[in-house]
Amino acid sequence: MTYFQRFRCTLGNVLAALALTSLAAAAGAALSPIDEKQLVDSGFKVLVATTKVQRDWVQRLPPGKIRAMQRTGKKYFIYPDSARNQIYVGGPMEYESYARLHPEHRIADLQQAAKEQSAYRGKQADAMEKASARDLSNPFLGATWADLGW
Repeated sequence: MTYFQRFRCTLGNVLAALALTSLAAAAGAALSPIDEKQLVDSGFKVLVATTKVQRDWVQRLPPGKIRAMQRTGKKYFIYPDSARNQIYVGGPMEYESYARLHPEHRIADLQQAAKEQSAYRGKQADAMEKASARDLSNPFLGATWADLGW
């Protein structure tokens, strides 16, 4: 391969990478920013993080996205505002109300929520398989003679 052929190949790769990067940036920029006032108008409640654990949890949430989560069998939608140490929390009705105003957020959020839930269920299944295998292989279910005081 000559120098000119390698240069053309490298230049083509660089241009393709730039094109993909600009396309991804344009797709990300196409979403309008989430307006907190519209979330409140849609029925979302504002919860302020008062403890350090709550503030740390709010800081770890991905910014700029509404996130679906399930707690005690109920589905919630959460939007973090880490600058103010608070979250906006709504149920399915509040989320539907907001999604009618901004349908562009619906598709991205639901696809992301499905991916996160699938990954979470996969982790749980792996952990349960390991725990079951450990429990079945050990007749004392993890207890040792030292635990029994022997």
